[in-house]
Amino acid sequence: MVERAFDVVVIGAGAPGEVIAGRLGEAGLEVAIVEERLVGGECSFYACMPSKALLRPGELAAEAGRVPGVATGRLDVEAVLTRRDEVVHDLDDSSQLPWLDERGVTLVRGHGRLDGERRVRVGDEALVARKAVVVATGSSATIPPVPGLAEARPWTNIEATTAKQVPGRLFVLGGGVVGVEMAQAWSSLGSRVTLVHRTGRLIEREEPFASEQVETALREAGVDIRLEIEVSRVSRNGVVRVELDDGRSVDADEILVSIGRTPRSADIGLDTVGLEPGNHVSVDESLRVPGHEAWLYAVGDVNGRALLTHMGKYQARLAADAILGKEVQLRSDGGASPRVIFTDPQVGAVGLTLAAAEEAGLTVRAVDVETSGNAGGSFVGRGAPGTARLVVDEQRGVVIGATITGSEVSEALHAATIAVIGKVPLEDLWHAVPSFPTRSELWLRLLEAYGM
Repeated sequence: MVERAFDVVVIGAGAPGEVIAGRLGEAGLEVAIVEERLVGGECSFYACMPSKALLRPGELAAEAGRVPGVATGRLDVEAVLTRRDEVVHDLDDSSQLPWLDERGVTLVRGHGRLDGERRVRVGDEALVARKAVVVATGSSATIPPVPGLAEARPWTNIEATTAKQVPGRLFVLGGGVVGVEMAQAWSSLGSRVTLVHRTGRLIEREEPFASEQVETALREAGVDIRLEIEVSRVSRNGVVRVELDDGRSVDADEILVSIGRTPRSADIGLDTVGLEPGNHVSVDESLRVPGHEAWLYAVGDVNGRALLTHMGKYQARLAADAILGKEVQLRSDGGASPRVIFTDPQVGAVGLTLAAAEEAGLTVRAVDVETSGNAGGSFVGRGAPGTARLVVDEQRGVVIGATITGSEVSEALHAATIAVIGKVPLEDLWHAVPSFPTRSELWLRLLEAYGM
């Protein structure tokens, strides 16, 4: 077996893996990154980027319809799909490679597995890490053990974001982020969508008003939403037949499964270092794996702390600093993570919801205003549904959660993230004057509603 030595070996070249490899390479370390699929990972090719490319045309058409004098028409499906393909570079990762080369990172193609302490095996080659090994293998869509489902060749996010044709009928199993985004995207392109969700509301981890507004928008778009229903059996014989536990069935051309994610850790050699394959790779606040702190790190979805690309990249930056000898500690994590659902209305949230804060035993108060209930709303999101909420820790006088729904609100979320992560006192926020006429005045309205 051929051996090569590096300072750091990274398993997985998705967004977190690229970030940590690049950061360490820029610092002068010898870094190898191992990838068996596409460099850039799920987010670049099968999730974040293509899904937004599919959603954006419908979002723009809806916003144009709110502005008098702007002509709107049917979406050009072929053009939308062509643009989506441009965004994902036709599933060709060659454009990603110069970035690694410029930072001196060595790309090793193949399936990487731990092979004992500080060793990663790729085919007949062993990569030996002088300083650290980083696991950044991500996650994949969970397929539940519903009879007949696996045999029915279901779509996951991979097929849903890269399909070349619009399915005439699409069945969506799961009303989380992927479910609602893909339901809206394919509905806007002409698919007849049925969405089934096992609980009483969509995107149930967010504020109830966010769930209600997204559900209303999907229903108005023609999506058949069925809540508190579970799938009992699936079969494919020309068409997909989905049998439900209420005794009814739905026929579709494709079925998308979007009920959650499973860490890609079953076949990466965790057992060779005493860890359990198939589970999340637990880490401490500096992204080190307990029991292997001297050399093993895990970043991104595989550690289960926050299944969001931007949080994986944040973890990667901190882990790189830790490998370089700096003292680091996660400050934005778990429930504090900023998150956006790119439906129309969009849902932007950071920190705790009101219910989560109350469950944590905090003394809190929530204040709500209409997102476009200001002068800026005359120009963006005119007449669109939307609510902005702050959850305030009354004892400390700081914002611990914020949720904003409405048209194109994703860019407004970062101000809320700064307020939450920075623990900015309400008194200081009161002196942060928003420009006129912008929808940023919602901050002024929220503070006034609180009593400032």
